[in-house]
Amino acid sequence: MGEEYYLELTENPVQFENASSVNNVFFDEANKQVFAVRSGGATGVVVKGPDDKSSVAFRMEDKGEVKCIKFSLGNKILAVQNTKYTKNASVLGFCWTNWNEIVFVTDQGIEFYQVLHDKRTLKMLKSQSINVNWYIYCPEPAVLLLSTTVQGNVLQPFAFKNGTMSKMPKFEIELPMVPKPAKLNLSERDIAVATIYGQLYVVYLKHHSRTTNSSGAEVVLYHLPREGSCKKTHVLKLNTTGKFALNVVDNLVVVHHQSSQTSIIFDIKLKEPDCAVNVHQPVLPARSIHPYKIPLTGFPALLWCFSLNTHLDSSTWSVFQPDIIISASEGYLWYLQVKLQPTVNLLQDKGKLMEFLLRRRDCKMVILSVCSQSTQFKYDKGNLPVVATVFDKLNRVYKEYLEAEQAYSVAMESGSSRFSNSYKRPIRTQAVIDQSDMYTHVLSEFTEKKDVSHKFIIAVLMEYIRSLNQFQITVQHYLYELVIKTLVQHNLFYMLHQFLQYHVLSDSKPLACLLLSLESTYPPAHQLSLDMLKRLSTANDEIVEVLLSKQQVLGALRFVRSVGGHDNVSARKFLDAARQTNDAMLFYTIFRFFEQRNLRLRANPAFNPGEHCEEHVAYFKEVFGEQSLMKPATI
Repeated sequence: MGEEYYLELTENPVQFENASSVNNVFFDEANKQVFAVRSGGATGVVVKGPDDKSSVAFRMEDKGEVKCIKFSLGNKILAVQNTKYTKNASVLGFCWTNWNEIVFVTDQGIEFYQVLHDKRTLKMLKSQSINVNWYIYCPEPAVLLLSTTVQGNVLQPFAFKNGTMSKMPKFEIELPMVPKPAKLNLSERDIAVATIYGQLYVVYLKHHSRTTNSSGAEVVLYHLPREGSCKKTHVLKLNTTGKFALNVVDNLVVVHHQSSQTSIIFDIKLKEPDCAVNVHQPVLPARSIHPYKIPLTGFPALLWCFSLNTHLDSSTWSVFQPDIIISASEGYLWYLQVKLQPTVNLLQDKGKLMEFLLRRRDCKMVILSVCSQSTQFKYDKGNLPVVATVFDKLNRVYKEYLEAEQAYSVAMESGSSRFSNSYKRPIRTQAVIDQSDMYTHVLSEFTEKKDVSHKFIIAVLMEYIRSLNQFQITVQHYLYELVIKTLVQHNLFYMLHQFLQYHVLSDSKPLACLLLSLESTYPPAHQLSLDMLKRLSTANDEIVEVLLSKQQVLGALRFVRSVGGHDNVSARKFLDAARQTNDAMLFYTIFRFFEQRNLRLRANPAFNPGEHCEEHVAYFKEVFGEQSLMKPATI
């Protein structure tokens, strides 16, 4: 059953003193810090963060009940709210937008200040009068969302950057239809602001009335751009009713359902062709979050299973964006995370599965396992399209990365600061599965399997090569070598000959050398290798070496003359090869050729000392006599 859980809580949560009658707990979403405030801070404030560096403990003067407490960004300045009211307004809260910039929110508007730390004063930067019901602040893009109007469904966003406050276009949330005379107000519990795939969204949990003919609640996503108006772009169908909470984990919208004690996930990139509003169903079947075991206080040997979903209605536990879950009653802060391996068996459509996995953070080994799984079929033509789809999904991402790398290299080589500043080196994510990865983890192991048809093995290898060619990715020689070895292993020489003849396997020096090594098994491989080297045109030295190693000395000399390299070729190399044949007349022919070359180039048939041919000259005199040596040209 453990394999069924695709959501889990982090193994090492942040622990803090649990909430009690003397200890109040607060959470700061910007710094991801939990504040445990005892007796208004007089007996101590303990701050716990994601790491030890952000943890701190101190005491402060008791000025009454603490309503809100937060450090500025970087833990530079501490701000504490002890009252809910000013002379003219009700204080709803405050947010740090920078290490020294803070915005206060009241029911009558917002005030943006710079903190002059040395002078311990505030400098007003900007203010905005507006009726406010409640607010939500998203720290990453520094966007503040205010609920206005009686029903609360008109939202006014403000953006903060480098000491400036910008008013963005307001927009309206579509509330569900309810029978008259009832009215429905928008609650902050039903709204979240989150970044998904680099875009900012307002996320609305829309409950439908039981009296309406609806299939259940839904989550509506409104895209909130920096410029331009906010638009409804996605609808996530929950297909049930009840109490919900939501997180955003690894760009997935996770919706927790109380009564069923399960959670479901949505991927807004998994959609049909783009339309104005994309409707989505859950990617995977509903599952519970993997239970988390907490040791009982005073009984370390005893453990109890904490299942998040069973406590969705508890006032002591909360979710925070994007992926944080806090149990104040137990004193734990967890990060929610997605386990990818269980999704492999839960999502049957391999094409959709690959799209899903390629967008996840730690996906590489899971993707490679899917590739291996996809090649486990018995030979069946119907399975090949599945394999082809998987390869095409992989290589599309691979090609995009290669193009980005090339564009970056071109920009750097251009030396223009205008181009180099606009280009950032592309980050190689785990979704980039290159040919080396496929060869090492999938294809080489696949070709060794004894229970798989060799026809299917070859078909899969060729399908991967086909996919690489389709995306104009240069195929590495070791993939061709794998194909050739598989063909030879199964004595499919006719197919090998066809692949080479019709250039299904691209020419390369390593491939030509492999063909040479197959000569004893398949004699035509020698000529196929030479033909390939000739086509390469940059492999002349290799061709000469191959011919000399086969004692085809005259053939090597003819080849050198045909490519115009006979004036520069090493005489000693050819004379060595001729001596090894034990054919005196062949040695005489080769020796005479180089004498004539020397005479033509230097008007003297003798070899220069630097050519190190003294041994061969002595041998020539011994066999043919000194009188057989050519004489220098006379003028």
